[in-house]
Amino acid sequence: MNDSTTETIFEPDLPIIDPHHHLWDLRPLLPSFPAPRHPFLESIAGAPYYTFNELLADTQSGHNVIGTVFMECGAFYDAARDDAMKPVGEVEYVNGVAAQGASGLYGEYRPCAGIIGHADMMLGDGAREVLEALVAAGNGRFRGIRHQGAWDADPDVLGPPFHAPEGLLRDDTFRKGVAQLHGMGLSFDAWVLEPQLRDVVDLAKAFPEMPICLDHCGTPLNIASYKGKLEENFDRWASSIRELAQCDNVMVKLGGLAMVNCGMPEEGPAKGYGSEELAAMWRPYIETCIEAFGSDRAMFESNYPVDRWGATYPVLWNAFKRITADYSDSEKAALYAGNAARFYKVEHLLG
Repeated sequence: MNDSTTETIFEPDLPIIDPHHHLWDLRPLLPSFPAPRHPFLESIAGAPYYTFNELLADTQSGHNVIGTVFMECGAFYDAARDDAMKPVGEVEYVNGVAAQGASGLYGEYRPCAGIIGHADMMLGDGAREVLEALVAAGNGRFRGIRHQGAWDADPDVLGPPFHAPEGLLRDDTFRKGVAQLHGMGLSFDAWVLEPQLRDVVDLAKAFPEMPICLDHCGTPLNIASYKGKLEENFDRWASSIRELAQCDNVMVKLGGLAMVNCGMPEEGPAKGYGSEELAAMWRPYIETCIEAFGSDRAMFESNYPVDRWGATYPVLWNAFKRITADYSDSEKAALYAGNAARFYKVEHLLG
């Protein structure tokens, strides 16, 4: 393995908008994590807090990250509100981070220029009140929600943090909530596992005008009962990706493959893999996604600090840049910044 701290930054001037990262403080919660910890819990425990200072250090560590989009993660909920409204606290917190960045103290860098929060779509028509509160809390930065639907019959695939029921994205009540989201001109981020990808296809066809982004290349699995089956399941994954790409309202995020669930690499967190090794692991998935969706409907993401399991922040982006080394300047501009700016409505970051 290479020493990941010594890599030269590739294409250091290429503008990047990181469209998927989290902010959290898990330190008060760590004692409640069940023992033995699920590998996912073990991986995020390696980054027990990730707030403005940590984000700033990573995004300004050599690559030209000009701005970011925050992705909900169930952090900083407002304990004083009822359950439906608790997620508004997360958006309020993140908007403060965005305001800190917008102060100009850190140059032109704009963290959390777009904010994706959470509203429970199982509220059905009642989701609108929550969405309106999220929009107000975002102060012009709120762009949409993620209601994660990751599920598998094997509970060891995801572990205790995730409790989505089977078939959530197909549920009639859930879709009443999505209709409220769509009616307000907001977007939906979909996180499901590889065997569930056709649920996203079905949702996209039900709401053909609503912008949907598939997270993490559709989350191919190399954990628990899927351990060692990446190659066996690749064609099934690729077929689902190509089917989803036929839905013009869907974009795909290129990343998330360093999550412990994907097992690329299997060892972590941050065991020192170099970008050349990581690029070799990730290339078949990323190239398949780009071939299916085109360079105008795909965007690279860090998924930090979750993907810290497999890569330091500088090495992660170096791995992506190795994969796109032969792409045209216009393709790179779209994949690393332009598509994220358009989907999350943060075009002002591009000047």
